[in-house]
Amino acid sequence: MKTRGRIAAFFFIVLLFASLIGATVTDISKKINLGLDLQGGFEILYEVEPVDKEQEVTRQLLEATVQTLNDRVNRLGISETVIDIEGEDRIRVQLAGVKDQEEAREMLSTSALLTFRDVNDNVLLDGSDVVEGSAKQDFHPETNQPIVTLKLKDANKFGEVTEKIADMSPENLLVIWMDFEEGDSFYEEVEKPEPKFISAPAVHEPLYTNEVMITGNFTIDEAKYLADIINSGSLPVHMHELYSTSVGAQFGENALNKTVFSGIIGLVLVIIYMTIVYRFPGMIASINLVIYTYLILLVFELLNGVLTLPGIAALILGIGMAVDANVLQFERIKEELRTGKSVKNAFKSGNQNSLRTIIDANATTILVAIVLFYFGTSSVKGFATMLMVSIIISFLTSVYGTRLLLGLWVNSGFLNNRKSWFGVKPSQIHDLADDEELEPTFFGKTPDIIKHQKKIFLVSLVVAAIGALSLTIFKINPGVDFTSGSRVEIVSDEPVSTEMIEEDFASLNLEPKSIVISGENKEMAVSRFDSVLSEAKLNEVRQYFKEKYNHEPNISIVSPIVGEELVKNAVYAVSISFIGLIIYVTFRFELFFSFTSIVALLFDVFFALVVFSMTRLEFDLTIIAALLTIIGYSINNTIVVFDRIRENIRLKNKLIKSKKELAGIINRSLLQTIIRNINTTTTTLIVVFAFMVLGAESIFGFAVAIVVGLIAGFYSSLFLASQLWLVWRGKLLKKKPIDFRKKQRVEGPQV
Repeated sequence: MKTRGRIAAFFFIVLLFASLIGATVTDISKKINLGLDLQGGFEILYEVEPVDKEQEVTRQLLEATVQTLNDRVNRLGISETVIDIEGEDRIRVQLAGVKDQEEAREMLSTSALLTFRDVNDNVLLDGSDVVEGSAKQDFHPETNQPIVTLKLKDANKFGEVTEKIADMSPENLLVIWMDFEEGDSFYEEVEKPEPKFISAPAVHEPLYTNEVMITGNFTIDEAKYLADIINSGSLPVHMHELYSTSVGAQFGENALNKTVFSGIIGLVLVIIYMTIVYRFPGMIASINLVIYTYLILLVFELLNGVLTLPGIAALILGIGMAVDANVLQFERIKEELRTGKSVKNAFKSGNQNSLRTIIDANATTILVAIVLFYFGTSSVKGFATMLMVSIIISFLTSVYGTRLLLGLWVNSGFLNNRKSWFGVKPSQIHDLADDEELEPTFFGKTPDIIKHQKKIFLVSLVVAAIGALSLTIFKINPGVDFTSGSRVEIVSDEPVSTEMIEEDFASLNLEPKSIVISGENKEMAVSRFDSVLSEAKLNEVRQYFKEKYNHEPNISIVSPIVGEELVKNAVYAVSISFIGLIIYVTFRFELFFSFTSIVALLFDVFFALVVFSMTRLEFDLTIIAALLTIIGYSINNTIVVFDRIRENIRLKNKLIKSKKELAGIINRSLLQTIIRNINTTTTTLIVVFAFMVLGAESIFGFAVAIVVGLIAGFYSSLFLASQLWLVWRGKLLKKKPIDFRKKQRVEGPQV
């Protein structure tokens, strides 16, 4: 009866989640806010400078500016807006789903300082004289042309002003300016085809009224835009653009579709792999992977997060963490089954022995994600947020979810005589009556990895030498994020060539520093400029390529100041990650473990940089996120190996004084963890390869960095780190034997 009850409970839980997911996942997906890279839009980082030069930039001034900007954005009908204060004098604006980017950019950046002046540029009235919110688009009663009407606070004051202007005949013009700047002149502007002032109506007699008409050669949209600007109020600061990036709506939609599709394919392939390798537990893990994905979307929607391409990458990479926890559990259960234990006892022991390792592995990756969040900006910060959420939820679903679902079957007794359902063959099961210790194997063999120590060091040194030579000769190809200048990404429905794009820019009197053609059918071109293009020139570029290729180009601009800060923040992020990992690993293991793990991490990052140097792939801000993710994954693998080494030393329950004995323990630990590392790396590579082959072009470099890092991390964690630890720690064994004896119950530094 208990057997049926527990199995029935399993199916009830699965059906409950299936019904819940089926009924709500579509609605949840639609409610998630998409970043500008997934639906088009732009992001701008402004440096603010007070209009009054004697005024200082204070927090109050910045908050007042943000409030005015929010009001302007609301008038555009944009709901998914992020406007943040950064540092002491900067404001970052992110607008996703903008239909008219140029209108939005202009509305944001204009200070909207409305002034009424005479022809000699003397101020007669300003925005403070206008009734708040009174401006509106209307039509001239005689010509029916679009105009803007507004109300003044004091009709008598306006009468006095118009009386003064009327007396100035024949120069009786009331010149209406928006954002008059020092050096501007009516007499200079009036000669231009498109003067900076809005209009200059003639005043023939005093007008004692509080209603004013602003006439000009307006369209209805232009008149409405001017009314909105006036109603939003003037900014107390001037906005200087330091950084900007814009993404066309169609490009964002294509990127979203490709990324989601590649993610689904990757998830399906991981489920198939887990089921083949781990049989019945693999099916349980697959169920939890689906629940994990659903919970990620639910939590992110509840947090009102903004999902970006790197965020989706973090979500899918979180699958690797979830799978890793399951692999650790299943491998430990299989080990216990091979020793001859019952299914129930193996399940209990396997879960207990794997939990500490899983906690250590997840904690180190969380540490990296926190550093990323603190030092990252925009999409990198979103990536870090999603990575932290992914790790927490993957821990809950893969540890407790799998333990619950698999435990129902185990405790029902149904699996008592079905050890083959765990992927353990009868011939692999050891007799409990036999006191001989069961030796770990690798595909039926027990290779001595330690004896290849010199070869491992030689290979590592050769790779390091070749890499150093490559970095010296080719260097890194930095993206616009880390230098300064402009980046224009052109998308076409047909294949393009370098010559075509060069001719296009030549017609605009521009010469890019480099042009890189990419895409499956060579339908994309990325052009780099050393200089920051002016806003007028950028408008020209947008209009030209949109008309010619039917796609709005994606443009990024970075000033030298921002480029320098990004480099500085990247160095800080990596350095602090290393320091944090050293402290954590020392606390959980010992000091020598932390030293060797950092060497392994440096090797992984170095190897990834070498690949980017050789391939000339553009090194941008998302690659820093990828490198820090590599650090998290690599330390994850290294800690699994070190944890097993520590466990095997404790099982000896004595001081380790002999290097030969220590080498035997390390070799045993490597054989016990190598299958786990292979399966974890493979499942993550499956997902990342899906991104590379089927995903959006904009995260190709990110995927390449992850692939390279995973391969390097597999090598360094299993071979390089353990061998270095053996050499360094082995030299001190006589003076300082290793003491991880059980009776001490100490997990801190033992040096």
